[in-house]
Amino acid sequence: MKKIFFAALMILVTGAGAQTKEELYAQGMKHKAEFNYKEGLAVFQKLVQLDSSNAEYLANASYFYSRYGRQQATEAEQMKYYKTGVQLARKAIKADEKNAEGHYAHALALGRINENAGSKQKIANAKMIKLEAERAIQLNSKHAGAYHILGRWHRTVASFSAIERTMINAFFGGVPPGGTFADAVANFQKAIVLEPKYMLHQFELAQTYYDMGKKTEARLWAQKALECPLRTEDDKKTKIDCEELIKKAK
Repeated sequence: MKKIFFAALMILVTGAGAQTKEELYAQGMKHKAEFNYKEGLAVFQKLVQLDSSNAEYLANASYFYSRYGRQQATEAEQMKYYKTGVQLARKAIKADEKNAEGHYAHALALGRINENAGSKQKIANAKMIKLEAERAIQLNSKHAGAYHILGRWHRTVASFSAIERTMINAFFGGVPPGGTFADAVANFQKAIVLEPKYMLHQFELAQTYYDMGKKTEARLWAQKALECPLRTEDDKKTKIDCEELIKKAK
């Protein structure tokens, strides 16, 4: 009788059915694979509370802050999420400098911030975004997300006019080395090989070809992107972008 009572007491104290960190992590990664950003964020917030020194928990929490932050209604709310993403990514890198996901998450969060940042901050962030994406690829040569970020980086820099480059050199310490359309195409192609059904990779390649004046290739890749499954809220917007690009590229 005493043993039964003691067992019942232990259940009450420890919590019946409480998930282990391993179970929570598996659940969080399932949400990541299924693009469930809100649910994934909640899981990794719990994991960071349980172990704030675990690089994997920190890096994935940062990733979800950047992804779910995009869905917030106001720019101010979005920036709160992105800035938290930066902080968590830096903690992940400090906990384990060789964690590729930490470097990728840092580049992703900084890229999100750059969408609403001023010119000086954009240039400063751009240098770090390139370094972090390249470091992620050094540590994990199959990181599609890092190739995607590098592709966008190279396209953005390649699109600078001579006047813009002169201004950046004069006021912000210069454009980071590199930045060609050929590099952008190569990086997007690598991302597509690694994640062939991810619509955004193919759309960004189509956009790059359009920016290069290669309308036939732009239409081809925009059409390929439309053949990908719609899996996220971002995909719905990308679908519209693809349709508009096809019209422009005729």
